[in-house]
Amino acid sequence: MTQITKTAREDRMPTWSADGKRIGYAGAEGSQTALWVTNLADGKESLMKEIKGGRVDAPSFGPDGQVAYVVQDGQGSRLEIDGEVVSDGENVFPFRASWGQGGYYYVADGKIRRRVNNRVSTVDFAARLEVIHPSYTRAKRDWDSTAARKALGIVHPKISPGGDRIAFVALGDLYMMPSQGGAPENLTNDAALDADPAWSPDGQSIVYSSDKGGGLLQLWIRSLKTGKDRQLTSIDTQPLGAAWSPDGALVAFLDVDSVWGDAGVCVVDVTTGKVTRLQGSLGQPGSPSWSADGKYIAISLSYKFSKSFREGTNQVYVIPVDGKTEPFWQLPEPNMSMDTRSGSGPAWAPDGTKMAGIYEGVLKIWPVGSDAKPLGPPRSYTSEVSYFPTWTADSRTILYQSSDRLKKIDTDSGIITDIPVDLSYRLAKPTGRTVIHVSNLVDAVQDVTQHEKDIVIEGNRIAEIRDHDQTLHNSADKYVDGTGLTAIPGLIEYHAHIQKDFGSNLQRAWLAYGITTVRDPGTQVYDAIEDREAAEAGVRIGPRLYVGGPLLEWQRVYYKMGVAVSGPAHLEREIERSRALKYDLMKSYVRMPDIYQRRIVEAAHEMGIPVSGHEIFPAAYTGVDGTEHMGASSRRGYSPKQGPMGIAYDDVVQLFGRSRRTLAPTNFGSLSGYLARNPSYRGDPRVKLYPNWAQKSVTEKSPFEALVRPMVAGSLASLKKIYDAGAVIVAGTDTMIATNLHAEIASYVEAGLSPFQALQTATINPAQALNLDAGTLEAGKLADITLIDGDPLEDIANTFKVRKVITNGRVFDDQELLTDTR
Repeated sequence: MTQITKTAREDRMPTWSADGKRIGYAGAEGSQTALWVTNLADGKESLMKEIKGGRVDAPSFGPDGQVAYVVQDGQGSRLEIDGEVVSDGENVFPFRASWGQGGYYYVADGKIRRRVNNRVSTVDFAARLEVIHPSYTRAKRDWDSTAARKALGIVHPKISPGGDRIAFVALGDLYMMPSQGGAPENLTNDAALDADPAWSPDGQSIVYSSDKGGGLLQLWIRSLKTGKDRQLTSIDTQPLGAAWSPDGALVAFLDVDSVWGDAGVCVVDVTTGKVTRLQGSLGQPGSPSWSADGKYIAISLSYKFSKSFREGTNQVYVIPVDGKTEPFWQLPEPNMSMDTRSGSGPAWAPDGTKMAGIYEGVLKIWPVGSDAKPLGPPRSYTSEVSYFPTWTADSRTILYQSSDRLKKIDTDSGIITDIPVDLSYRLAKPTGRTVIHVSNLVDAVQDVTQHEKDIVIEGNRIAEIRDHDQTLHNSADKYVDGTGLTAIPGLIEYHAHIQKDFGSNLQRAWLAYGITTVRDPGTQVYDAIEDREAAEAGVRIGPRLYVGGPLLEWQRVYYKMGVAVSGPAHLEREIERSRALKYDLMKSYVRMPDIYQRRIVEAAHEMGIPVSGHEIFPAAYTGVDGTEHMGASSRRGYSPKQGPMGIAYDDVVQLFGRSRRTLAPTNFGSLSGYLARNPSYRGDPRVKLYPNWAQKSVTEKSPFEALVRPMVAGSLASLKKIYDAGAVIVAGTDTMIATNLHAEIASYVEAGLSPFQALQTATINPAQALNLDAGTLEAGKLADITLIDGDPLEDIANTFKVRKVITNGRVFDDQELLTDTR
C-alpha cells in the first residue's frame, strides 16, 4: 500500500482518471474544501477546484478527462462539470456521478437521474422496507405514593485517604459516611446544587462545587473539624471535578466555559485563592488526577484518529503543572477506549506507580512511570460493571460503584467488599386544596379557548375544572388569582441534557419558562439519577425529570456523556446497570451496530422503557421507538433523514408515518427567526439564570445562523409532511436554554401546523410518549399548569409570556423563580 497524500488536510472520496494515471479527491481543512489531483508518475499535487462560501465534494473523472462534482452553498446543491452547472434546479445529493452509456448517472430530488447531453431521465427504483410499531407494557413512574424510595443517584463517591470514610453527593447535598457503610450524614442540607467532592490529603477537609453562595457554581472547602464552609473561588466560569494536590497546597479543577462541558484545566491556591489556568479549553475533558510528585495532572480526553470524524477513544492526557512544558498523550490501550470521560479514570494511585480506570465496563489497573507512561497493559480486577474508582492513601484499596452498589477492593488480595448505603427519600407531594381562577384556558384536548374557569387541585392532581365561582375560593387552602391570564398545560421539553455546571439555576429556569417536565435522553451515568431524585424529593426546585443513562456508543465516542461500548459482554453490563438504576429510556447512538441495537431494544422493552436514536432505518424495523433530530449525525450515508437543503423525501416520510414513531425535530435554526420576530425576548431577565456563555446564545447573534439558514425552509416543509404522514412530533431542542423550546414550538407553526397542533407537541404528545399523566388540563391529571399572558391559539409566541407555573401542585410566581433563595 502506498500513501499518496501527506498534508494536514483530510482527503476523501478518491476517483481514478480514465487512463489510470491520476487520482482526484476532495480535501477539507477546517471549513474550507477543495478538489485536488495527484499525478501518480511524479507524485505532484495540483488544485482542481475551490469554492468560496460553500462546499465541494464527490469528484468523478469522466471518460474524456472531464470532472464532475457537487457544490453546496446557500443557493442550493448542484452538479457541475468542469465549472458548468449541469443540473436543472435539482437538489443534488453529494454522491459521485457514475459515467457510462454515453452519459452519467447521479442522485437528485431523491431519485436516480441519467443525463445524456442535455436530456435527463429518471431511473425508476423501488424497495420495500419493513417497519414495526413496537408493542410492550410500558413502565409508569409513581407520582402518588409517599413511601420511602431508595436513593440510587450516588454521585462521585470518594474514599478518604485513611480509608475510613466516604464522601459523595446525593439528593442535592454533600454526604459523608463510614467506609463500612450505614446511614450517611448530610453535611450541607440546603437547596443548593452540590457536586464533585474531594478529600484533602490529611482527611480533615473536603473541597466541592456548589452554588450555595447564589448564582452559579464555585469551589467551597468544608472543614470537618468546625463544620464550616469557606468559598475558595470567585470566577465567571464554573469549576467542577476538583482534585487536591498531594501536598495540599493546590486544588486542580475543570473550568467549564462552553457547551457540553468543554473546559480548561486550572489550579487554585488553597491559601490565597489565586487561580492559574494550565490548559485552555478542551473538548469535554475528564476530571483531574495528580501525580505523586505533584508535577503532572492527568485527565481523560478524546484521542481522534482523524479530523473527518469527531469520535475517538478516551485516553490519558498529561498536563505539566509548571505551565511551560507541553501536554502529551499516554495511551494505555492504543486501540481501546476507557468507557467514558465522566467517571472511568484515569485515577492515579497516590504512590505514583499505577493508574486505575474502567475498560470494557470493568475496573482495570496498569503500572505507570512518573509521567504516566504505561509500563504494562491494563489488567482486570472486577468482572461486574464498574465506575468511578478512587484510591486510599496507601494505594492499596479502591472504592468504586457497581450498578446500584458501592464496593471496595483490596488490590493486593483481590477481595471485594459490599458497602451498604442506608439512604432513602420520599416524594414531595403537596396536600390540601388549591383553586386557580383564570380568564382563559386551553386544555390541549380541544382546539378552543375556554373562558372564566376555576381549576381545582387536590394535592398534586387536578380534581375538577369548572366555571368560575367566587364562593369556591373561600373553601380553598390556597387561592391563585389568574385574572387576565391563560392556563395551558405545563410545557414538556422532550430533548435536553442536564449539566451540573448550570447549577440549580437550570431547573429554576425551566420552570420560569413554563416547562414542568424535561426528558434527558443521555447524560453522565449517575448524574441524571441524582437530579431526578433531588427533584422528586423537593430538595431542588425544578420540573419532573425523565432521564436516560449515557449514550450507548460503539468503541469510539465523542460526547463525555457517551460510553464507548467495547463489545457484546460490555453491552450486557451496561444493560444491567440501566436496569438497576431504573432509567426512563435508553439511547442507542450512531456507531452502535444493528445487531446490538436490536439487543438494546429487546432489553429496554423488557424493562418497559423506550429506545431512541438518530436514525430512521433500520431503526424503524428493529423496534427503536423514536428518532431524535431532523438532521444530526449518522455513521452511514443512506440513513440520514434529510438530503441537501434540509429536505426529506418520500421514503423517509413513509418510514416515519408507517412506524408512527416519535420525532423530536430540534430545529436548530429556529431561534434566530423567532428572536427576529420577537426582538424584546432577547432581553428577557430569565436568561440571566444561565452561565455567561449560554446567555450569549440568546442575547447575541448565533455564529451558526448562516450555516443552518439554507436548510430551514426545506426542513420545515419536510416536518409538515412527516406530521401529516402520522409521526408523533414532540418538541425538543437539544439545548439547556429554555428560550429555544418556545422558538421550537413556533417553528412548527411556520411549518404549517396550527397553533393548537404546535402546542400539542409540547404537551399531550410528549406526555403520552412518556406515559405521564400530564400534558392536558383535565380532571385526574397531574397538576402541571402554566399561566401566560395572551392566547397561544391566537399567537403561538404567547407561550413565552409566563407569569406563574404550577408543578406537581406547587405554585411558583415568575419573580419568585428569579429570586435567589439559597
